[in-house]
Amino acid sequence: MILQPVTDIAEICARLGLKNVVLSPGSRCAPLTIAFARHPEMLVKTVSDERAAAFTGLGMAQISNKATVLVCTSGTAAYNYAPAIAEAFYQQIPLLILTADRPNEWVDQQDGQTIRQTNIYQNHIKQSFTFPADFTHPDAVWHAHRLVSEAINLAHTFPFGPVHINIPLREPFYPNPDEVFSYTKNLKIIRETEPALELSDKQSEVLKAELQQFNKILIVAGQQMPDEELQEAVTSFCAGNHSVLVSDVISNFNAENTIKHQDVFLNAKNPAAQNLHPDLLITFGKSVISKNLKLFLRKSPNLQHWHIQPAGQVADTFQALTKIIRCEPVSFFRKIATVSGIKTTPEFAKNWQQQDARAANHLTNFFQNKPFNEFSAYWLALQHLPENSILHVANSMAVRYANLIGLPSGKKILVTANRGTSGIDGCTSTTVGNAWESRKLTTIFTGDLAFFYDRNGLWHNYLPANLRIIVFNNQGGGIFRLIDGPSNQPELDEYFETRQVLQAENTARDFGMKYFKSATEAELVKILPEFYEQNGAAILEIMTENLANATVFKEFKNSFETN
Repeated sequence: MILQPVTDIAEICARLGLKNVVLSPGSRCAPLTIAFARHPEMLVKTVSDERAAAFTGLGMAQISNKATVLVCTSGTAAYNYAPAIAEAFYQQIPLLILTADRPNEWVDQQDGQTIRQTNIYQNHIKQSFTFPADFTHPDAVWHAHRLVSEAINLAHTFPFGPVHINIPLREPFYPNPDEVFSYTKNLKIIRETEPALELSDKQSEVLKAELQQFNKILIVAGQQMPDEELQEAVTSFCAGNHSVLVSDVISNFNAENTIKHQDVFLNAKNPAAQNLHPDLLITFGKSVISKNLKLFLRKSPNLQHWHIQPAGQVADTFQALTKIIRCEPVSFFRKIATVSGIKTTPEFAKNWQQQDARAANHLTNFFQNKPFNEFSAYWLALQHLPENSILHVANSMAVRYANLIGLPSGKKILVTANRGTSGIDGCTSTTVGNAWESRKLTTIFTGDLAFFYDRNGLWHNYLPANLRIIVFNNQGGGIFRLIDGPSNQPELDEYFETRQVLQAENTARDFGMKYFKSATEAELVKILPEFYEQNGAAILEIMTENLANATVFKEFKNSFETN
């Protein structure tokens, strides 16, 4: 076949362990579509909207930690992948992006669906490759096969991330009816072994000696997937050295004695917070939600900050970075679990635990006897999450409420979120991808704007029965009424909140989903068990009023400050 190296892309993906493919229909990408659709080991789904397709692929890779293959046609179709690619880049999620293209001689010649696709994602990918346009010389075939292996290996080299192959294709795109279709059997595949990212004995002894100069050690876990070995190593270190572990809801650290309510008690008006400043901050993982934690640590006097990361760029989020430790976090904490001579202050950990317990108690008491509002609704919905399930928290207020409240104790819940770039544009699509890859019940908590913005995440033929969508509908961008800047502006109602009157019932009807609705606490308490126990994908819409939401939320913040 003339396009045999293009067909072989699917075979190379299969041999290197990739299985999930999300493609969007098009003519120029037909050879790729046929190659993956006919491959017996590839699981292929079609999502027409490229933006939604890319986010669903990202959601699958979040769970599997293996690159999803994205396939689209040429032109603006490729640009619609960009938001999800940027999210994958900052969240370190592997993707293999295959964009069909016109041959280079037709770029800028007013030919249809032709734009400048070379390096189209250059600022937010690990690397971009250009596939050969002609395969008449054997070296071109060798080159084509080689770069596919290189791209897949690179996507799975720490830090993981998206890798792009732009594939210029000439007609004819479709095999003739009498043409033999097959994959090359004797392909040379390049396999890469995982590097040993261990802390050496010499390095650990140096770090142990340095740790002895610190009295108050704070450990912050950033966004990551659950890791029981790492959690055990960190909690063991904390217990042995009177150190404090702080985790956001997206860090998936739900161990006993972990500080979870820092967003509640770390505020400028809480005088007790002045007793919580560390002299050493140790971090690992990716982004942190808590703005109060960031502001608090940026103001900590004489703070030193160690970040543990095997490779890649390190962000100075807290403006205190002094040391980068190049190893796996679990290796670091195991090697220095017992540090002789360390002079940590037991009162430091005790002060953090007391403030966290105070915040948890305040949350529980606050929701009693309050008029129905979205903050209380989030609290109720979190309590009813099924055991051993997945929760995706959409951006804007959903992720903030979840982080303030925290997960119910004793339940094993995996939390995902698009906190690489923190946009609302692909939250539903990502959750669909989570549900595709996992057989567990998968719930998204989302606001109305994020939900309606991404309805095309449901526009396909693969609606997962384990999907549950909870839409907190306050008919506008409620976050702008809860933060000081826009809430005090006369343009709030029209230009910030972007009021809308849509309801999710029509969306449920369009996509054949079961629909539930609640506008009171009593209704919500009654509906939540049925919502999870019934079979099939479903939407629960919780209706609240923006003014009441803002009033209750501000009362919550002020009541803790004066408590």
